[in-house]
Amino acid sequence: MFSHAVCVGVLKKLHDRLEVEERTNEDSITAGFMEFCKSAKGPEQRFCYYVGGLEESATRIVGEMSKPFSWSMPHLKVCEKLLAKDAQICDLRYPKVIDLKTVDLKKLKVKDLKKILNDWDERCEGCVEKSDFVKRIEELKKVHMREEL
Repeated sequence: MFSHAVCVGVLKKLHDRLEVEERTNEDSITAGFMEFCKSAKGPEQRFCYYVGGLEESATRIVGEMSKPFSWSMPHLKVCEKLLAKDAQICDLRYPKVIDLKTVDLKKLKVKDLKKILNDWDERCEGCVEKSDFVKRIEELKKVHMREEL
């Protein structure tokens, strides 16, 4: 089963950015997509790269997206068409969002604990066991959670 979350998410954002009359014009859709890609980050930027929305993109299949988009084809169907051209598009995932106020750190994977520390630009020197990471996050939580409020 493929996940089209990033693809559908990008197309929805593009749809919302375009004026009503621009949504049926391929050139306007392509221009809007290229503009969107300039500020895209993370998996959305990767999607732009695969479709050809960035200058450094290796392939350019923007037309495969803009043409059916201009026909008001549902976003999921457009993504399924893109999947036929490049399977990597549907391998993209949004990062998991962890709510630190409610989550039980002991139930998270070490990978997720490392990501929390990395997002805070913090290190855990000498951490080996999961309990070491949990302890370090608990220590830093007081500092970083205040900033987010």
